[in-house]
Amino acid sequence: MAKKRERIRERDVTGLKYFRRLLPLFERLHEVGCGRDKAGNRQLHMDQYCALVLLFLFNPCLRSLRSLQQASELKNVQRKLGCARTSLGSLSEATDVFDPERLREIIGELAEQTRPVRDVTGQEVRHLLTAVDGSVVQTLSTIAQAAYMKTKQGESRSAWRLHTHFDIDRGVPTRIDVTSARNSGKAEEKNVLRGRLAADHCYVLDRWYAQFKLFNEISAIGSSYVCRIRDNSSWEVIEQRPLSPAALEANVLEDALVELGTASRPNHPVRVVLVKVTPHERRGGRHGGGAAPSSDGILRIATNLLDVPAELIAQIYQHRWTIEIFFRFFKHVLGCRHLLSQDPVGIEIQAYCAIIACLLISLTTGCKPTLRTYEMVCLYLQGWADEEELLAHLAKLKPYTS
Repeated sequence: MAKKRERIRERDVTGLKYFRRLLPLFERLHEVGCGRDKAGNRQLHMDQYCALVLLFLFNPCLRSLRSLQQASELKNVQRKLGCARTSLGSLSEATDVFDPERLREIIGELAEQTRPVRDVTGQEVRHLLTAVDGSVVQTLSTIAQAAYMKTKQGESRSAWRLHTHFDIDRGVPTRIDVTSARNSGKAEEKNVLRGRLAADHCYVLDRWYAQFKLFNEISAIGSSYVCRIRDNSSWEVIEQRPLSPAALEANVLEDALVELGTASRPNHPVRVVLVKVTPHERRGGRHGGGAAPSSDGILRIATNLLDVPAELIAQIYQHRWTIEIFFRFFKHVLGCRHLLSQDPVGIEIQAYCAIIACLLISLTTGCKPTLRTYEMVCLYLQGWADEEELLAHLAKLKPYTS
């Protein structure tokens, strides 16, 4: 017989006094979604819901929507978070009435407070370095929308794709859009990105985004791109550029202005930089996904940054991997493999609250969020570690400079 789970108790959820620093951020959200509440009897407001989600993220004892509902019954939680007991129905309904876009305002304000933790290009690139990629998170296998995904054993797998924009210099995510996991149609990563393009960004992209139409749109909006292109890409060299000692030291093999493509081509000048790297052989993964294609040991990087030194182009692309590190932190550390909702709106709210948690850790430590730091913050919030012990841990961290 399966062991019955214990109910959440007062002593299980501690450290609530520290949420006083977070709650003022959410005050502006209190009336969101109240327009349809003509009777004025709404019990769960968006600010309270987001506070409960953050409570879930920082308390390992809370592992589901039901445990979060139980936590809302605790007097201490009600008193410190300013919310009444809520029902599973109210928590589920939240995805129908609350607007995750309102959390982006808070994310923007917190991101402005974070100082750049690295300076990749100095004054050479005036655009905001933004790595863009998508990552799949799994939910319950009952969601038919993603049932096309199969494991090697032929089992159904349900999932959602998180399309993420990541500020490389500050080391923090700035936007997440949630779509079905199927990477096609409106949910295709290139299509999601083109709907979110903004001026004065340098988009750092992997080869899946290598599309001339997308390159043209990025250039037309007043932004730039540094994008790996496929190993079999074709181009005609217009001007071969000499390599500086710094470029040679960075393993740059070639730097040239080119006519990229054959039948169709970008409508703006393009430069290709070739960089020598360790060859990669594809291993494992699902059929058609889950592992990067093999590499011949040469990165082919296309960009419309014509005057930036070649070694900096190589360095910019190298920092694209910071978004992969964030995905690992996001899914494994902040519990976002355990989604509180199966609705895209609910997933976006949880994702944005997780970004806020990342920003708060970054603001507190001045360093990138790590597993050990997250665990120490959780222990601190739960009362197992005191402030002196937390500060001692933070003092050992190295600034996030690479």
